[in-house]
Amino acid sequence: MALANKMMIGAHLHIAKGFHVAVEQGHQIGAKSLGVFTGSQRAWFKKKLTAEAAENFKNSCKKYGYNPAHIIAHGSYLINLGTPEPVLLAKSRAAFIDEMQRCEQLGLSLYNFHPGSAVGGIETDKALEQVAEAVNIAHSRTTNVIACVENMAGQGNALGRTFEQLKKIIDKVKDKNRVGVCLDTCHLFVAGYDLRSKEGTEKVFKEFDEVVGLNYLRGIHLNDSKREFNCRVDRHENVGKGVLGLEGFKWIVNNEKFAGLPLVCETEEPFDEQIKLLYSLID
Repeated sequence: MALANKMMIGAHLHIAKGFHVAVEQGHQIGAKSLGVFTGSQRAWFKKKLTAEAAENFKNSCKKYGYNPAHIIAHGSYLINLGTPEPVLLAKSRAAFIDEMQRCEQLGLSLYNFHPGSAVGGIETDKALEQVAEAVNIAHSRTTNVIACVENMAGQGNALGRTFEQLKKIIDKVKDKNRVGVCLDTCHLFVAGYDLRSKEGTEKVFKEFDEVVGLNYLRGIHLNDSKREFNCRVDRHENVGKGVLGLEGFKWIVNNEKFAGLPLVCETEEPFDEQIKLLYSLID
C-alpha cells in the first residue's frame, strides 16, 4: 500500500452544528483524520450528550469510513490538573472525567488534553504528579479511553514543555496501556525543539523516543508557528505560512512509524489546501 494511503492527515473541526456535521465536513475537505471537542471548549458544564447525537456521530463515521482510532477528542481549555487551588482542581478533575466519559459515549478511544499550569503556587514535580493522579482517577471511572497528554509551549508556569515532564506524568499513571502523548509541532518549536530541517526533526523525534518512547505517541498536531524558535509563545499558523517551513512536516509525513496515527491540523481554513499540501510532500 502506498504511504499516502497510510498517513491519516486531517483537521480539527467545529462541532457547533453537531458531531455528525463535523464528520461530513471532514469528508468534504479530504481529511482522513479528525480532531473534535467533546462540547464547548470554554464551558465547565456541557450540555448533556444525547444518545441520538452519539448515534448520529457513529453512523456518520461509518458512512464516510472514519475509524474511531483516527479521531482524537480535545479537552477543554479551562481544565487545569496541575493547579494548587483546591476548588479549581476539583472542577478540573470533574470536567476531565466528564469529557473522557463523553468520549466513550461517542465511541472514541483517544482523548487529548493540556496538562495545565502550576500557577507558581506548587512545585513542578508535585503538579505533574497531580496530573497523573487525575488520569488515574479518570481511568477508574471509564473503560477504554486513552488519555493523551499534549506537550506545551511552556509559557509562564505551563506544564509539559519538555519530554522529561511528559515522562514524569506517564511514570505515575498506573495503567500504561491507557496513557499516551499527542505532540504539537508548534508547541515543540517554540519550546526549543527545532523542526526547521529534516535533520533537526529526526533528532527531536529520536530524543522523544529515548526519553518517553514512540510507543506512547498517539497523535500529532501539524501546526506551523507564527512566532520564533524557543520563544515559548503559542501562536499557531497554517502549514506553510509560518516560520517552520516545510522540511520538518515533510519528514513527519514520510515516516512510516506515524502511519495510522491521527495527524491533525489545528489551524485556520482553508483546511483542504493544507491537507493537499501535506499529502503532496509524501515521496
